[in-house]
Amino acid sequence: MGSPLTSISLSEAMSRNEKNKLRYGSDHAYPADELMPLTCRGRVRGLEPSRGDIDDALGKFSLTLIDTLDTLALLNKTVEFEEAVRRVVADVRLDNDIVVSVFETNIRVLGGLLGGHSMAVMLKESGRMVWYQDELLHMAKDLGLRLLPAFNTSSGLPYPRVNLRYGVRGPETRTGTETDTCTACAGTIILEFAALSRFTGDPTFEAHARRALDFLWEKRQRNSNLVGTTINIHSGEWVRRDSGVGAGIDSYYEYLMKAYILLGDDRFLQRFNTHYASIMKYISQPPLLLDVHIHKPLLPARTWMDSLLAFFPGLQVLKGDIRPAIETHEMLYQVTKKHNFLPEAFTTDFRVHWAQHPLRPEFAESTYFLYKATRDPYYLEVGRTILENLNRFARVPCGFAAMKDVRTGSHEDRMDSFFLAEMFKYLFLLFAEEDDLPFNVEDYVFTTEAHLLPLSLSTASNSQAGEELDDSNFEWTCPNTRLLFPDPAFPRNLRKPIRSTVDKSCPRPTTHREPGMGRPPLRAQDFMASNPEHLELLRRMGVSLIHLKDGRVQLVQHATQAVSAIAAEDGMRFMQEMMELSSQQQKEQLPPRAVQIVSHPYFGRVVLTAGPAQFGLDLSKSSSGMRGFVTVAEPYNGCSELSNGEIVAGRIALLQRGQCMFAEKARHIHKAGAIGGIVIDDNEGSSSDTAPLFQMAGDGRNTDDVTLPLLFLFHKEGNILLEALKEYREVEVLLSDKARDRGETLSKTERRCEYEKMLICEEEKDHTSPASLEPVDQSQLTTQEQTTDDSVLGQESVQPAEGLGSYVSVDVGEEPAVDGDSSSQSVDSLMADWQEDLEAFKQMEKDEL
Repeated sequence: MGSPLTSISLSEAMSRNEKNKLRYGSDHAYPADELMPLTCRGRVRGLEPSRGDIDDALGKFSLTLIDTLDTLALLNKTVEFEEAVRRVVADVRLDNDIVVSVFETNIRVLGGLLGGHSMAVMLKESGRMVWYQDELLHMAKDLGLRLLPAFNTSSGLPYPRVNLRYGVRGPETRTGTETDTCTACAGTIILEFAALSRFTGDPTFEAHARRALDFLWEKRQRNSNLVGTTINIHSGEWVRRDSGVGAGIDSYYEYLMKAYILLGDDRFLQRFNTHYASIMKYISQPPLLLDVHIHKPLLPARTWMDSLLAFFPGLQVLKGDIRPAIETHEMLYQVTKKHNFLPEAFTTDFRVHWAQHPLRPEFAESTYFLYKATRDPYYLEVGRTILENLNRFARVPCGFAAMKDVRTGSHEDRMDSFFLAEMFKYLFLLFAEEDDLPFNVEDYVFTTEAHLLPLSLSTASNSQAGEELDDSNFEWTCPNTRLLFPDPAFPRNLRKPIRSTVDKSCPRPTTHREPGMGRPPLRAQDFMASNPEHLELLRRMGVSLIHLKDGRVQLVQHATQAVSAIAAEDGMRFMQEMMELSSQQQKEQLPPRAVQIVSHPYFGRVVLTAGPAQFGLDLSKSSSGMRGFVTVAEPYNGCSELSNGEIVAGRIALLQRGQCMFAEKARHIHKAGAIGGIVIDDNEGSSSDTAPLFQMAGDGRNTDDVTLPLLFLFHKEGNILLEALKEYREVEVLLSDKARDRGETLSKTERRCEYEKMLICEEEKDHTSPASLEPVDQSQLTTQEQTTDDSVLGQESVQPAEGLGSYVSVDVGEEPAVDGDSSSQSVDSLMADWQEDLEAFKQMEKDEL
């Protein structure tokens, strides 16, 4: 971009389509807590498979609607805001027998109700919503009273969970037995509880929040002045003694600073600055922020960073410490540009550590605050990058989908409420001009969930006596940024070395294979689970095979069952060699691949995470991947010469797992003229949600003759492809190392279909109707993990593969199953949604032109 982005209009910053996403929750999900954007329905706790602690945010209280209230008001969507308030008041019930996170419910629901109340009061004072009689505030107090039982501890630190109906005491609560909580969980209460007290005149809530903060302050490590990540709520002992500014601690620091801003109590600022000095002394290693041990703060606690620390540059702006904010933000931006999104965690050399990205808003938040502080148009460019990546890689027909893996671009059927509550808000504010805003945001403080609490709640004279303040320990006002940066080039000079540092990192990992240990009669690397002779040799050595439900096997040796002492010794060596081979294979683990459906009506929006093969075309070395139409091979298992070779020729063959080696399947479709293959798991219910990365091995022979790409899909992901094939005569996919930008996947005709004449192209494509695909929650694929049992020698879980380099048999012979519970959706409504998407596409094209 040649010129500064000072001319960005609000319509460019947030297209009509993006604003329309704000009502998608009502269209597809209401009254559920969250939208599932891939399957276009609501997530209702108890009706969907449990996701563990993540689900503690869901309380059957229309979470996304409440979390989005003040976003609607900020976007000047007054009619929609009023309608949403009426819905909340009429429909939402808080007396639910459900266990929820105290932290998440406080910041999202209580904060959302208070932010909505603030907006409703403002609108009423301006002559609108005259009917409003503090209904949201009454609901907020009701919720606050339901959270209060969690604070009934000797320390004042809250239990991490509470039952909305029954509290924490008694068997009916199904909670109250926890002993630990995170520092942020206990220390991110004060803004919402204090605001509730000041709105209602009931001091109880603020008193409980202050008591929790006081206890955390007292328990800080007195030499380092740092706090740990997890604390025992009864004894106050630190359970996890690592300290940073990311997950587990982050918003504790944020709320100390913002509590001073909102409440005017000087001691909160003093505590913040005491902690901040230690953070900059021990944790900050510009541009990195690395965890340390609270008792030995010069000792690093880990070599990676999590994405939640991306909020910290924004907090540094509020503190007035702009230089390190610029440096850390620039590092985060360069990592974002490498992966399109900020990975959930990344290493100190900026490689992916955890590959998920649930559309977190913290980086956009810091971008907004840096732009407000510096007015440097560079941060508008950063904002444009965020917007473009969201539209290119995360936008799906019913909303925005979280990224399961930033490396492949695969999606997860998840859109957390914070995406609308925070991400939309900060991006809107980044590009908004003053006259675009219905009120002055400077009159409000943003909570950690970006809810707006009015500064009129502040009581600057409320500073309590009894604690002597040390003026030299902190500053009272933010410095003038014009004095800090008289030279406009100064921020650029700060960013330049950081950019080059990140660019020079991320080396490609190299793998090395060491020779196996010993030479038993049967070498581990030669073992094939489908070879009867090998199985007999195992039996003689006292080694048995246990087949697991997910298709893997476990090897167990009982020396007493060997035919002789020598055979038992051979078995011991075989097991040791297998463990060594397993370890080596895990080091050589290939990254996941992507299957992207690029034909109408998907146009690259659906990305399935696939397992790679250790043979055939290496997609990581192919710039364009392999693109083609799919067809089912006959026989489906691909274990003999294909009877439909003339149909498979020039296409990508779909195959069923089992009954023969992967390489054998590949050779048969290769002989028929296929350009690629996708093996679909025959184990019904298998999914990348729960299973580790599947890597297909060879068959013990030279596989140089296999030159086409072969990928593996678990049953749930494969079922999406099979269902699409049922609904459409032609389904085209792209096999690649990662998902491509949708613009790269569309042909000229397809662009015309998607952007201009969707309905006309419907007729040209044989009047096919949109598919109703099986709901699939696509959580991130992780590298293969090893499972061991001390009581069983060599009980290892290695790559589930058929043939050389594995000891897994998958000859299960089950028929392929298609889930009969696929959700159905009316064609008219789905087409209407897509048509709305396409109209927004056209508007975006005009904006770009």
